[in-house]
Amino acid sequence: MKRRKFLQASTAAAASTALAPSLAGAAPGKKPNLVIVHCDELNFRTLGCYRETLSPEQAFMWGPKAVCETPHIDSIAHEGAIGTKMYAATPVCSPSRSSFVSGRFPQNTPVTTNNIALDDGIVTFAEILGQNGYATGYAGKWHLDGHEKPQWGPERKFGFSDNRYMFNRGHWKQFEDTPEGPRVKARDKKGGPSYDVKGADKESFATDFLTDKAIEFIEKNKDTPFCYMLSIPDPHGPDTVRAPYDTMFDDSIVEKPRTYGKATEGVPSWAQPQPRCGYKMASYHGMIKCIDDNVGRLMDALRTRNLLENTILVFTADHGDMRGEHGRQNKGVPMEASAKIPFVIRFPEKIPAGTRVGEVLNTVDFLPTALALMGIETSGKEEGRNVSGLLAAEKAPGDWKDVTFMRSTGNPGDKSGWVSAVTPRYKLILSAGDEPWLLDLEEDPDELTNFVSDEKHRKVVRKLAKELKAYGRRHGDPYTQHPKTSAHLDRLSG
Repeated sequence: MKRRKFLQASTAAAASTALAPSLAGAAPGKKPNLVIVHCDELNFRTLGCYRETLSPEQAFMWGPKAVCETPHIDSIAHEGAIGTKMYAATPVCSPSRSSFVSGRFPQNTPVTTNNIALDDGIVTFAEILGQNGYATGYAGKWHLDGHEKPQWGPERKFGFSDNRYMFNRGHWKQFEDTPEGPRVKARDKKGGPSYDVKGADKESFATDFLTDKAIEFIEKNKDTPFCYMLSIPDPHGPDTVRAPYDTMFDDSIVEKPRTYGKATEGVPSWAQPQPRCGYKMASYHGMIKCIDDNVGRLMDALRTRNLLENTILVFTADHGDMRGEHGRQNKGVPMEASAKIPFVIRFPEKIPAGTRVGEVLNTVDFLPTALALMGIETSGKEEGRNVSGLLAAEKAPGDWKDVTFMRSTGNPGDKSGWVSAVTPRYKLILSAGDEPWLLDLEEDPDELTNFVSDEKHRKVVRKLAKELKAYGRRHGDPYTQHPKTSAHLDRLSG
């Protein structure tokens, strides 16, 4: 299937000016590189730079001893910026990824649940950069080309010219090169690919192998502007990791999250505990440590080639993982551990060291923001906001609305899922099957109490309901059109 050729819109310049830092002073012809490390299902509390932004009670969810140190990822935040309120447009793999690469809400990509193919007409940041003379590449999990698994090097590249090490989906633990191309190294009894981690080493383990491919790409393209996305399939399950990371941490010191055994009466469907939910952290922390060490290798590769200072380096993830909070595992819900994602970015030319962005951000904001930092026009099709000015430690403009939106996974056109308006402090969450909920992260950081009927929160509820209605109209979200949800919105916004 061939992609429609990308044409730059004549109005693109206007679309990328909001919150943009001045590009004056950039060396003529010196284009910055872009390197993205994108993980799968990463709980933000496992990173030291995020624990630094939290109270001890929130930072040490599994006990004060059950932590993993992440000095390399932390250094990106310390030498650049950290977004403390970054959310996935949909906290599930494929929809979040579609929003990240396109700057559009999932329903308009139209990847609203896993294993849906990205529409041919979608313009990604890689396609735009390729049109502007960048070498582009991708290694790791893609999850935007349907059901095929692992499906190396999908035919539809969406601007990632070197996609030899892109695979569509799966959480394989070992890879190898063969004369026919890359493949999963671990094999089952029938000769098919396996998730087995036995025998994995620093050459074959997925995180190491894919980082090697990123470094090879950097070496090959060091003399030209480049963009590379390293999509690591960990720390998503299965929770296994190679030696020595498999024995670095101890589950015997892991404590239950405070919300693990919460009462269930009156709890909405999206927050109900799951049967037999686990919360072990040793293997998960082992995967995080392996990721951090490889981030260090990647930074060293850029540094030794004198590329680090002219590279926009991003570390992020598609969504979080509950890891036992609220008696749940994995993702897909609007609570912090699932929906809030890490986002740290380093670019000394434009981003002052130690910048902390407390405004609410979204995966749809990445494309317009990254391209603004690079001084490149967008296609004008994105729905996210350019927040490069916030990363540059500038004040938000007077017309800034500190609110964004999230939605649950579901089939295209489905109207029954949850949808949420989110600010740094509040989340208004509506769905067809539940009563409206308002979470107040300042008064109740554990997200256990519904404040929607609290008189002192009435103005907040009204404001967020109006914002949610406007979002639904502006971005065509069918969740706001369900009769029950629509009735909730009318009542709450009146």
